Order: sequence, then structure tokens, then C-alpha cells
Amino acid sequence: MLANLPYIVVVVLFLIGLATIVLKRNLIKIFLGIVILESAVNLFIVSLGYREGGIAPIYTNAPGTLMVLPTPQALTLTSIVIGVATSALLLSFAIVIWKKYGSIEIGFLRRLKE
Repeated sequence: MLANLPYIVVVVLFLIGLATIVLKRNLIKIFLGIVILESAVNLFIVSLGYREGGIAPIYTNAPGTLMVLPTPQALTLTSIVIGVATSALLLSFAIVIWKKYGSIEIGFLRRLKE
């Protein structure tokens, strides 16, 4: 059970993020749900690259033991940078919408479309 703990946390975070995106009506809360979803994906990628008893792959003269996979770590770092840029863009959209319409509630914005 303890070996599967990271995957259980990934599922819980994913469900929290998905529920936040689907159930909330405030743009900021929806954007936070997207950030939680991204964090779940990052944790999943790092969990896949973990090896029990592995060492960090930063040594040039490392002994012949198991090493933690470096590719998932690089993908996660790239995903974090993309996530920060996406979050900044989404929040800037929310600020522009709030300045133009005076609200960031989805129901109010949908009524403007009609």
C-alpha cells in the first residue's frame, strides 16, 4: 500500500483539480483547478521515473547501481515552466475580462453572449 501512495495522491489531486474545473463558476477558481491538475500530472511523471534505491544521475563516475531516470525529471521541469507561463496567461485573461465586464463569474459572462 505504501509503495502505491504516490499514485493514490496523483488520483486524488487529479480528481480535486477536475472537480474544481467542472463545479466552480469563478474563473480564478477554474484556473486554480487547472494548476492542481498540472501538479498531478507532474507528480505522476516523477513517480514513473522513481527507482527504489536509485541514485541521482548527476555523477560521471557513478558505480554500477540503479539510477533514477533523468528523462521524467527533465519533462517535469519543462512542464513546470510551461505551467507557469500558462497560469500567467490565464490570470491575465481574467484581469482583462474583469476590467472589461466587471465580473469573472461564468454565469454572468455567458449571459453577455446571448
